[in-house]
Amino acid sequence: MHDAAFPALKGRRVIVTGGARGLGAAFVRSLALSGAQVAFGDVLHDDGNALAAALQSEGHAVHFVPLDLADPISITRFVDEAVKQLGGLDALINNAAITNSGGKFAGELAVDTWDAVMNVNVRGTWLMSTAALPHLRDSGRGSIVNIASDTAMWGAPKLLAYVASKGAVIAMTRSLAREFGTHGITVNAIAPGLTEVEATAYVPAERHEYYLKGRALTRAQVPDDVTGPVLFLLTDAARFVTGQLLPVNGGFVMN
Repeated sequence: MHDAAFPALKGRRVIVTGGARGLGAAFVRSLALSGAQVAFGDVLHDDGNALAAALQSEGHAVHFVPLDLADPISITRFVDEAVKQLGGLDALINNAAITNSGGKFAGELAVDTWDAVMNVNVRGTWLMSTAALPHLRDSGRGSIVNIASDTAMWGAPKLLAYVASKGAVIAMTRSLAREFGTHGITVNAIAPGLTEVEATAYVPAERHEYYLKGRALTRAQVPDDVTGPVLFLLTDAARFVTGQLLPVNGGFVMN
C-alpha cells in the first residue's frame, strides 16, 4: 500500500470531482504528494473540509469547494471557484458518481432512481467537461480522465442504471476526445474493477468473491491500484493518448 506520486505533475492545476472520500480522496492525496495544486468538490462537505485541512496542514496546495453534480448551477459555480483558487486549469478528473441502483432487476428500477443516476453520472460528467473546456484550452496541455467502471464492460447484473451510465461515460469519452482534440486536450477513461472503498461497502460478499476468483491477480483491489494509471494520463508522457479506455481491474476484464 502506497500513494502513487508523479513528480512530473508538480505545479499542475487539477480539479477532482467526488474527492472527499474513496477513490476521489486517493486521487487528491496522490496529486498533492506529486506537488500538484488541487481543487476538489463533493456533496460531503464535512469530509471534504477535513481532507483539505489535513493536506493543507502538511503544506499541500489543496482546496475544497462544495459541488452537487445533480445541479447544473452548482457545477458552473464550482468550476469558477476552483479555477479562481488554482489560477487556471490543466486537468480534470471526472470521478464523482452515484450507484444507488444496486440490488434490483431492470423491471424493479424506479424511474426516479434511473434519472438520478443519469443526472449525476452522465449529465454531470458532460456539464463538468464543457464548463472546464475554456480553461483547459487556455492551459495548452489540458487533460481529462473520466472514471468509468468495468461493470459496463462485462454487464454486471442487478445494477442496470449504474452500468448504463458508465457505458455512456465510455462512449462520451471517445466523442469528447475528438471534439476537444482540436484544442490539444486529451480525454481518456479508466474502468476500475470493484474497489474496496466506502461506496462499495453495500456490495454483497458474494460479488466481492466473484471478482476475487475471476481476476488474473487474485487479490482485493484498493484505491492505490487506480491512482497510478489515472495520474499517468495527466502527464506529458501521455500527451498522444486520447479517446482510450483502460481497464484497471487486475485482469477481471481484459480489453
